[in-house]
Amino acid sequence: MEVKIVKEDDRQVVYITGRVDTVTAPELEKAVAPLLGEIGIKIVFDCTGLEYVSSSGLRVVLGSHKIVVAKGGKFALRGLSREVKSVFDLTGFSKILTIE
Repeated sequence: MEVKIVKEDDRQVVYITGRVDTVTAPELEKAVAPLLGEIGIKIVFDCTGLEYVSSSGLRVVLGSHKIVVAKGGKFALRGLSREVKSVFDLTGFSKILTIE
């Protein structure tokens, strides 16, 4: 897995490439942690290069969303492949999260 964070306009975009699973989820969590402390931040997880997400990866996504929203920010996902989106749909996360 590779994570790259880029400021685009007024949002922080987190580009995720590869697989987010039990082994790599802590790396993603560590990479986004500094962003989560900001009040009113706007974060987008760009999943264009995401090949697979496990329950550990879903936990990081949902946890990040909860922190951002609690601090008055906005959180969204974009670029979900059909396979990855089906995981979010099956778990009900598609109803909770903003998907661009």
